Amino acid sequence: MIKALVIGDPIEHSLSPVMHNEAFIQAGIEGSYEKKRVTSSELPSFLHDFKQSDYAGCNVTIPHKVAVIPFLDEIDPEAKKIGAVNTIVNKKGKLIGYNTDGKGFLLGLKEKISRPISELNILLIGAGGAARSIAYAMLKENPKKLFIANRSPERLALLVKDLNHSCIEPLSLKEAENELFRFDVLVNTTNAGMYPNVDTEPLPLAQLKEDAVVSDIVYNPLQTKWLQSAENKGAIIDNGVSMLVMQGAMAFEKWTGIFPNTDKMKEAVIEQLRR
Repeated sequence: MIKALVIGDPIEHSLSPVMHNEAFIQAGIEGSYEKKRVTSSELPSFLHDFKQSDYAGCNVTIPHKVAVIPFLDEIDPEAKKIGAVNTIVNKKGKLIGYNTDGKGFLLGLKEKISRPISELNILLIGAGGAARSIAYAMLKENPKKLFIANRSPERLALLVKDLNHSCIEPLSLKEAENELFRFDVLVNTTNAGMYPNVDTEPLPLAQLKEDAVVSDIVYNPLQTKWLQSAENKGAIIDNGVSMLVMQGAMAFEKWTGIFPNTDKMKEAVIEQLRR
């Protein structure tokens, strides 16, 4: 019996149990996956007990992705460079931290794009933890140019400094809006448009290229107002379900040694969201 869970605060909204329990079924593995609310003050004691438990591992979500790091025995070099952990493996009492967010996003995005990332101009909107993970993964694919736009210039400058790559160009949101026709791929990593604030959009799309790929890591609602606008302009769209499922599948593989059926995981998530 393989056991895993996701921790965060809040955690009620998490759809990770839905997709991971489906993954266990599809893989023919006896396993269970649950969600547990762990407050910031409870985190040290939780990880102490978790280390001695029979759990194979856990996923980590807001607000613990950075806070868990001092309590881990080992951190994967990529997670260390990103500065955040979303997956923990419990290897016989040794806690090892990984970050599958960026790679998971890329796996989903590659299902939508028809050219290599090395040929594309990409706009990333946001400068938080998700943007950091996705930018790091993107840079490993050597994009033609990675533009990053954010509301806070200070936070944007810090991200650009930490990434330290010659192909990055920082932009204000207004500059990004005015130069929209330059971008082959647009990625929203902010919570604009997320339920219940469904009428907000990260950036107006008046000058969007008709054949652009527009990706939004928000998955509730399934199609944000921003994605609807993009689709109406002829763009190829990608919602946050792909990233959720792919990063989860990579975590599942670390605990079980098996990469699961992501189509079935995605179906389970979409069915739950439609309810």
